[in-house]
Amino acid sequence: MKYIFKFPDIGEGLDEGIIVAWLIKKGQAVKVGDALVTMETDKVVTDIPAPKDGIISNTFGKVGETIHVGEALVEIELEGIEGAQAQDENLKVEAVEEEGAGVVGTLEIAGNNAVLSASTEGVVAENSSKLLNRKALATPVARAMAKDLGVDINSVKGSGPAGRVMKEDIINFSKQKSNYSQAPKSGVSLTENSAEVEVVQMSQIRKTIAKNMIQSKHNAAHMTLFEEVEISELDRVRAKFKKPFADKGAKLTYLAFVIKAVALSLKKFKALNAEMDMEKGIMIYKHFYNIGIAVDTDKGLVVPVIRNADKISIFEIALKISEFSEKARLGQITLDDMKDGSFTITSYGSIGGLFAVPVINYPQAGILGVGRITQQPVVKDGQLAVGTVMPLSLSVDHRIADGGETARFINQVMAYLAEPVSLIMD
Repeated sequence: MKYIFKFPDIGEGLDEGIIVAWLIKKGQAVKVGDALVTMETDKVVTDIPAPKDGIISNTFGKVGETIHVGEALVEIELEGIEGAQAQDENLKVEAVEEEGAGVVGTLEIAGNNAVLSASTEGVVAENSSKLLNRKALATPVARAMAKDLGVDINSVKGSGPAGRVMKEDIINFSKQKSNYSQAPKSGVSLTENSAEVEVVQMSQIRKTIAKNMIQSKHNAAHMTLFEEVEISELDRVRAKFKKPFADKGAKLTYLAFVIKAVALSLKKFKALNAEMDMEKGIMIYKHFYNIGIAVDTDKGLVVPVIRNADKISIFEIALKISEFSEKARLGQITLDDMKDGSFTITSYGSIGGLFAVPVINYPQAGILGVGRITQQPVVKDGQLAVGTVMPLSLSVDHRIADGGETARFINQVMAYLAEPVSLIMD
């Protein structure tokens, strides 16, 4: 018997994915759990495993093609069961629904609280959104043809049953598009065929980051405060404990101290560890201090979360940073690593830049940016000296945190960093 395995619902509100790579070919024997195809969604990149033992008799979709949840991925000849001709030419096989089918894979990029995420509050109305984000009903053959012809299949009106887009619809739409593109145009424009530009298809993750950044700006009243803190004592402490930490498998960075300072400061200024629910008219003050750290990877921005940062030691924080850095490098950050953040820190100074205007990880109330640490002339006890200076940029949602509380919060963070012994004394 032939069995069609459909793209399963992997959760987190995902309804489509792009085929990154086929990991099997026709005629290949597979076992339950064998990786079939690598799919990219707007939140994860993951391998889809085989649900049954059998022989691959067909695959649906080409690399780069978008497949929706519930659409066919592979056709499997189940071992020991003879196939039968289906009367419906569009099906040709017996389609079997798998209840509770799950996906096991490596999450390289994750969504809510992982990419700097945003709420849909204040965006277009529900009905308008559905129209703007219409997903065409079509077969993999029609989708492949649309991709080959450079047609956005979601813009094509289908003539088939229930509005299904047929091959003829793709061909007609392509002809209309071609006729329009040949019409006279005024001015000079760069096209996809121009030698002066390089056109690259945006990844699902990049699309999500772009959308969420705009939504965050629309939904939160951003206010940013800039400060500098002299950290010569912190630099001395870090230099003293750097090797002992390394011997135990932890790289001691300035970030570990910043995370601890932020967590302890949040306990004193609850507005910075809160979120606002405008629909219900309530404020939510969190009594947990989970600090997200923005990590730059070649696939996009990820934000793993260090939980209960107020309760664990600098050494434990350093271990978690080392662990997350390695996992991010290998593309092994999991969805669980990125959940439940209450505040975010982005450290761009190691790459470059003194100050910035960090974008809030909505619906969180604030995000702290750490810039490039430099040696500068400073005044100590009335005398000019060389100091080590760390620049800080704090963005807050001004609807939640007032200017006075914001200033007092960053002053507290600076006090901890200037006198690191206070991190274990308070």
